[in-house]
Amino acid sequence: MVSRTLLSRALRSAVRPARSYATVRNLGPLTEVTTLSNGLTVATESHSHAQTATVGVWIDAGSRAETDKTNGTAHFLEHMAFKGTGRRTQHALELEVENLGAHLNAYTSREQTVYYAKGFRKDVPKAVDIISDILQNSKLENAAVERERDVILREQQEVDKQLEEVVFDHLHAVAFQGQPLGRTILGPKKNILSIKREDLASYIKTNYTADRMVLVGAGGVDHNELVKLAEKHFSSLPVSPNPISLGRLSHSKPSFVGSEVRIRDDDIPTANIAIAVEGVGWSSPDYFPMMVMQSIVGNWDRSLGLSTLNSSRLSHIVSQHNLANSFMSFSTSYSDTGLWGIYLVSENLMNLDDLVHFTLKEWTRMSTGATDVEVERAKSQLKASLLLSLDGTTAVAEDIGRQLVTSGKRLTPQQIETAVDAVSVDDIKRVASKYLWDKDFALAAVGSVEGLLDYNRIRADMASMLY
Repeated sequence: MVSRTLLSRALRSAVRPARSYATVRNLGPLTEVTTLSNGLTVATESHSHAQTATVGVWIDAGSRAETDKTNGTAHFLEHMAFKGTGRRTQHALELEVENLGAHLNAYTSREQTVYYAKGFRKDVPKAVDIISDILQNSKLENAAVERERDVILREQQEVDKQLEEVVFDHLHAVAFQGQPLGRTILGPKKNILSIKREDLASYIKTNYTADRMVLVGAGGVDHNELVKLAEKHFSSLPVSPNPISLGRLSHSKPSFVGSEVRIRDDDIPTANIAIAVEGVGWSSPDYFPMMVMQSIVGNWDRSLGLSTLNSSRLSHIVSQHNLANSFMSFSTSYSDTGLWGIYLVSENLMNLDDLVHFTLKEWTRMSTGATDVEVERAKSQLKASLLLSLDGTTAVAEDIGRQLVTSGKRLTPQQIETAVDAVSVDDIKRVASKYLWDKDFALAAVGSVEGLLDYNRIRADMASMLY
């Protein structure tokens, strides 16, 4: 089966590069890392009993590596990858993957592009061959480029129907105005209609270089065999003119802009609101305290009927006064910055000011009133969430690839657990004071948002303890 998916927001972790050969062993399976002479990194987590394996290439390039004119190129390339290579026609590629009983997939995010396959352990060599062929030999025929425009435009129409996706795209656009992180992954319609084969080829030449790639294997894989396969299939990959080690920033840090966008549409029965302050990057020492603080604020949905059992103080206030349908706190990290905030959905349009007010009161309480009990509970919930997300070879491969690309090394699950355990109440108060207290925020609101108060009025709640 050949398919594609967009990367949704995810919780994962971070770290810095192994040169030549390095291993990290803790209580769990071994994570092995080898760097080839051309700079390509090979990383594996082997499970001897596993009959299936996931192998893939994680590339340190996404929509953030584009310009205003070429925005959408990385995602366009993801579509073109399955349209035939110099060695395989599109039909032959699809037939080969289906005959293997494998799943071939790809996704694009703001900072990464990923191509991976999941299949039987005996088919790992074939999967690596297919992925290397796709990455290095895609034909990018003009006829296929023209056909794919309509497919991507339809995908854009589907994304535009998902209010959460729309709100978060607007949130990025205002928080990082005029900067690469502020652009969407799919790109504007005019770009989708104007991107040419030369733009795609140029993006590959600039960004698909050995020193910015990690070949990952998880499950039924042997590290030494994967290294040999990498040397066979990826040795001819080009290298950047000025190679930068994985985890080292190749771009300047973006500026966070306190600002807002409101798109009023009274045909939408709910107000859909995202509020965020500037967060932290993957490698920040404040990464785990910020994650724990996100867990304290928590998530809630009234359809689950669990408000009285929920540990989040905000959920009790919201449910008691019927202020919202749901809310979801988030901590989205990038290589050098992030967004920490909350996404609110409410049909109680007359009390949007109360909803936002009590939400921000909970934020300001973190600076002075966080308690031992809620911090310990949040830590347990966070550990469960992070460790349960590593269930399956694809999830493990994703964790290895993302960590190595963003920070150059992988924190093991045990190290993640230790890092979360180390977070204290004082850490929560410190990061809340540093990132939340009296800070500008970005706001994006879509739907019936007339009842939302003025930005400056909302901003006043970022530093007031009055309820």
